[in-house]
Amino acid sequence: MFRLDAVRVSHFLPSLFLLLAGLAAAYVRDLSVFFTSLFNVLPTLVLLLGGAYCAVYRRQRELFLMVTVYIAYYLLDTQTDFYRDNGHVRADAAVIFHLVCLLLPALFALYGAWQERTHLLQDLVARFAVLFAVASVAVALEQSYPDTLLTWLAEIRWPSLHGQWMSLIQMAYPLFLAVFILLVVQYLREPRPLHAAQVIGLIGVFWMLPQTFILPFTLNIMCSQVMLMIAAAVAHEAYQMAFRDELTGLPGRRALNERMQRLGRNYVIAMTDVDHFKKFNDTHGHDVGDQVLRLVASRLSKVTGGGRAYRYGGEEFALVFAGKTAEECVPHVQAVREMIANYAMQLRDPNSRPQDDSAGRQRRGGSGAGTVSVTISIGVAERQADHRNPEAVLKSADQALYSAKEAGRNCVMVHGQQSQRGAVRMA
Repeated sequence: MFRLDAVRVSHFLPSLFLLLAGLAAAYVRDLSVFFTSLFNVLPTLVLLLGGAYCAVYRRQRELFLMVTVYIAYYLLDTQTDFYRDNGHVRADAAVIFHLVCLLLPALFALYGAWQERTHLLQDLVARFAVLFAVASVAVALEQSYPDTLLTWLAEIRWPSLHGQWMSLIQMAYPLFLAVFILLVVQYLREPRPLHAAQVIGLIGVFWMLPQTFILPFTLNIMCSQVMLMIAAAVAHEAYQMAFRDELTGLPGRRALNERMQRLGRNYVIAMTDVDHFKKFNDTHGHDVGDQVLRLVASRLSKVTGGGRAYRYGGEEFALVFAGKTAEECVPHVQAVREMIANYAMQLRDPNSRPQDDSAGRQRRGGSGAGTVSVTISIGVAERQADHRNPEAVLKSADQALYSAKEAGRNCVMVHGQQSQRGAVRMA
């Protein structure tokens, strides 16, 4: 159910940075005219730019999350402007504030958990219809029965759970808690930067609401930060789609090309190929072939010695060691080759896949439908005088890989040392 192995701190870092920056800015009392003017227009600018970015990439869930936050900002900003200009709140301030405290987390949860559908136009219309219906009902109640609605919202329903520290209506606290649990569960089931941004964004909204009439520009700053979190998460996921291989989770060919342009004077590139990979696909099917690629990728990602693994394409992978020599890297490459060769992969029906690692270990320990052994061949090359650029080193590593294949596979070959005893074949 939960994919704890896919949880990454990097999913939360951009949103946490924006949250902390927003908190720091909100507590600044004396602002220059420039920052005062900037904070007044910042939420609208963020919505226009971030909303356009989401619309271009057809990210409707993120777009409506931003629109929901902006509507809450607009409603409360009208109240805070009146309060700053007149020294007291408007007559309808309490009921509007309480409605926002209740509807904002509810809509945030709804749009945060509402997955995009195939029919984009129908999905867009459905999201807009929900937003329009909720807004219409809220406006109608506020205009027709303001006193009754305010009494109902502000009523203390659970006296034993009510504390003096509570700054919002009591109903808001269990609602925020339920939404927080929902968003955390959603992230654990599908760890993504967007889902992490929703969790942090909800925390920012929860902190912002009680401070709306206390700290100046808190509303402008935090609403802008929450919308920026969503836009940044969209950009983060777009980067991952472009630079990370979806099947194995490793950085892809484009990421490797960028890395190769930033290597220093000394480095080593090792090209890796799965032995008899076509046989796996022909004998067991492409599902098993995908399992093999994921197995190899997971082991290569654990290579020691400062190496970084990349999916080069097909059944080929690349290992990059910056600031190393081939002699220093070969023991680490050899260790990861042995790790893969000594692993017995259990064949099983994909529909009966265990839910967690412990169940998988128990199943591998018992009798199963069968096991297969996976081996890899590796070619190693380091930067030398005769091939100074990374493309030449990569080509030399590829040549060493072919030599490893010709030597019987499941071995490591170092370019330029094929005739030297002890450095030729390590199996």
